[in-house]
Amino acid sequence: MKKILITGQNSYIGNKFEEWVSQWQDDYKITKISVRNDDWKNQNWNVYDVVLNVAGIAHNSSDASLEELYYQVNRDLTIELAGKAKIDEVNQFIHLSSMIVYGASKTENGMIEKDTKPEPANFYGDSKLQGELGIMPLANDNFKIAIIRPPMIYGKGSKGNYPLLSKLAQKTPIFPDFKNKRSMLHIDNLNEFIRLLIDNENSGIYHPQNEKYVETSNLVREVAQVHNHKIFFTKIGNGVILVLKNKIKIVDKVFGNQLYDKSLSTYANMNYQIRDFHESIKYTEL
Repeated sequence: MKKILITGQNSYIGNKFEEWVSQWQDDYKITKISVRNDDWKNQNWNVYDVVLNVAGIAHNSSDASLEELYYQVNRDLTIELAGKAKIDEVNQFIHLSSMIVYGASKTENGMIEKDTKPEPANFYGDSKLQGELGIMPLANDNFKIAIIRPPMIYGKGSKGNYPLLSKLAQKTPIFPDFKNKRSMLHIDNLNEFIRLLIDNENSGIYHPQNEKYVETSNLVREVAQVHNHKIFFTKIGNGVILVLKNKIKIVDKVFGNQLYDKSLSTYANMNYQIRDFHESIKYTEL
């Protein structure tokens, strides 16, 4: 049995991972703790095989007054947690980072490839990258570190950009039929990926994603269909979108390209992409 400590007691990903592995009660035992205060520093972690670190800050990154807090949590706390896990002789430390570390470093078509170097565009992305850089030197044969840089994560109850698009898809009568490509990751696919990392005791940097890329218009179409909402899709205005997405951040976030090369997301000939896109939207919306 793998004994797994999840740091981040109320984390969406942590809670969903606990639900996921409950299918195999004889194989995994989950303990969740809060790291909002210093109580964890006095705990004994050598009873655990794995620390899954999902503690972090991702929202309100445009608020400059929060910059120091982002570094305290996403960088300093991450390094402290990994250091504690190593001292207490935990075998594996899995850290949830983000695609945000690449920032503006993607290619012209939005593709992130094997040789693409992280280039954060804001302090959120930089704080996540600094957390990664701070824990990497701790890794050795007895202390394996796995860093996951997922794209947009979505699933039932998720936060962030997906629920905003979902609400729009259920209300708007018209939406642009604009061609773009984005990497996304359904929570079940992420959970299965993490489970396999634990089973195989892997280390390294990983970029899991759904099997297929997503067009924003297709995402809106799928959500609308699940809710029996009719939307008219039009190419009128696509020229304006093409211009504005290079000038206005929110337009680029909705209609820009942001994707991982699929070769980055293969994993040891094992299938973690257990939900296809159509199925994942149904699981999310219903």
